[in-house]
Amino acid sequence: MAMEIDLIPQATLVQENGHAEAVDIRSSDTRTFYCVMMIRDQIEQESVDVSIWGSADGENWGTHPILKLPQQFYKGETRAVLDLTLVPAVNFVRAAWDVNRWGRVAPLPMFVLGLHLGEIPAMPARVPQAYTGAAQ
Repeated sequence: MAMEIDLIPQATLVQENGHAEAVDIRSSDTRTFYCVMMIRDQIEQESVDVSIWGSADGENWGTHPILKLPQQFYKGETRAVLDLTLVPAVNFVRAAWDVNRWGRVAPLPMFVLGLHLGEIPAMPARVPQAYTGAAQ
């Protein structure tokens, strides 16, 4: 059965930088996931950066994320594909977020969001050559 993971549970209130709990993905058959971030609420003059980090042991997360979603300012849905076949050492993933607010200092930044990963078929190892139809 395909893995379904809420790296950030739906309707999570985010007001400061942080990260979610680690999730073990060793039981994944394809190591490829369709990521959907949904922002349900926000206030003006703020942004959120959400990224996914990988770890071999669930303790050491490195210095760079394995996927960084586009910076968001408003409600809506953002999608991306996370292909872990290219990083076989990754056994655990977790989400992290950074929030920023400018202009008026108060109130704190505020986003209500979630990040869901659904396992999908693996990407092809290589793209087949396109048939041109030209006689050789």
